[in-house]
Amino acid sequence: MIAGVLGGMGPAATAEFYAKLIARTVAERDQDHLRVAIWADPTVPDRVAAVLDGSTDPYPALLAGAEKLRDLGASVIAVPCHTAHFFLARLAADSGVPFVDMVAETADFLAGRTGPVGLLGTRGTIAAGLYQRRVPEVEWVVPSEAGQREVDAAVAAVKRGDLAGGAAHFDRALAEVGVPLSVLACTELPLVAGNATGVLDPTDLLADAVIRRCGGKPVDVRPSA
Repeated sequence: MIAGVLGGMGPAATAEFYAKLIARTVAERDQDHLRVAIWADPTVPDRVAAVLDGSTDPYPALLAGAEKLRDLGASVIAVPCHTAHFFLARLAADSGVPFVDMVAETADFLAGRTGPVGLLGTRGTIAAGLYQRRVPEVEWVVPSEAGQREVDAAVAAVKRGDLAGGAAHFDRALAEVGVPLSVLACTELPLVAGNATGVLDPTDLLADAVIRRCGGKPVDVRPSA
């Protein structure tokens, strides 16, 4: 089987996700790893604007990428971008390739949990309710406007390669939410989370799900909730 990665949103997050596929696969030699096809297209129009006000339309570019991965033989596709999951069901239907749903994997992981959980993501992910609708029993805590500005600034810093600046913004956003567990619902945020405690990175869950779907074995390192 070939795992497809529909990426470029952003490039650093895509590279980090491929590194996780490697690190989280039980392997003793090259041949134990997955065959992976990556389509990284950083020219995909802004996903957040598409969700918030419809001023952009990333769907044609997303579908074109999915079709390229299909033509390369991808049996399943992962998208290391939370906001792009707004289009996931449509992409699967139109491309004819099954997708691994990062939001669904996270929802399954959180099933049965009660109490407050922070949600740090783009304004599009939060406005779309991707996580809130999937796990309604959780008391989701989203940042205040000031906190969301820190999240936005952290994401923007990663995209321009300023990881130190991004880490400072992230730390302030995480402290502002102030709950025992927060979901990093933007794939740029794990790159600046460092050794932060009380965070859940859904890309770990996505990587494990892709490995399993493609016949591999994930390492026995599960995120804590």
